[in-house]
Amino acid sequence: MSVDVPASRELAGIAELAARATGDRLRTAFRSRPEVDHKRDIHDPVTEHDRAAEETIRQVLAEHTPGSVVVGEEGGVGGGDGDLRWFVDPIDGTANFAVGLPFFCVSIGAALGGELVAGVVYDPVRDDMFTATLDGATCNGEPIRSRGATRDETAVLVTGYPNAREMHRRGEESLRSFGSLVDAFATVRRPGSAALTLAHVAAGWADVAYGTSVNAWDVAAAVLLVRQAGGTYLPLNGEPGGRDWEAPGYLACVAGFDLDGSVIAEVAGLVKAGEPA
Repeated sequence: MSVDVPASRELAGIAELAARATGDRLRTAFRSRPEVDHKRDIHDPVTEHDRAAEETIRQVLAEHTPGSVVVGEEGGVGGGDGDLRWFVDPIDGTANFAVGLPFFCVSIGAALGGELVAGVVYDPVRDDMFTATLDGATCNGEPIRSRGATRDETAVLVTGYPNAREMHRRGEESLRSFGSLVDAFATVRRPGSAALTLAHVAAGWADVAYGTSVNAWDVAAAVLLVRQAGGTYLPLNGEPGGRDWEAPGYLACVAGFDLDGSVIAEVAGLVKAGEPA
């Protein structure tokens, strides 16, 4: 099933409405040091506000797109059995939100017939709404373009690598890889929200983003956002035939960045060690 630009804009508008519906609650709860529970382990926190925000989003989506399916981080798969699927992360960057670091967001992506057709990444602290449709990408209604540095030595790399699972799997090898990134790039940052990081790449506020452990709800909206802004998004380590937003890893960069000549190409496994890029 294909979606035209007006339909894409309509879905993006619904996603914006759903994301903004969480704003007052998240801003009020921010820096209140809410009680934190954990899901898989100590590195996977959740608060009552994650669950409440997702419920609010689900209600808005159900009202405006009855029969659609919602795939949410906190509530799993729910809704109807239609072709339209929403991927919802009510707070991407919960660890930051819980302690008062202002780098977290709401992420809502829409897919129809296996294709991403709309998405929003909403930063409630700054009230920044990043929106992707089939005819472009915007921040607060203004077009954005993914432009920035062209090579490692002038680029800002934003990454969560290596995380604890990567450390357990690869040990000191992962630390050596991280060291090579710190040495090669002008700046390396670990802010803690994949969706918001990718939105910043789309806007040209960061140059390269790399992650190894994400879920569909983390990146579905941001995949479209980066690409519609003219940047590059590469899924990593996904299943053959799988959707780009289902892959557990990603590498994204602004337009014009020399990815082939970058150290990140080897770290991300795009080329083998010692092999010419």
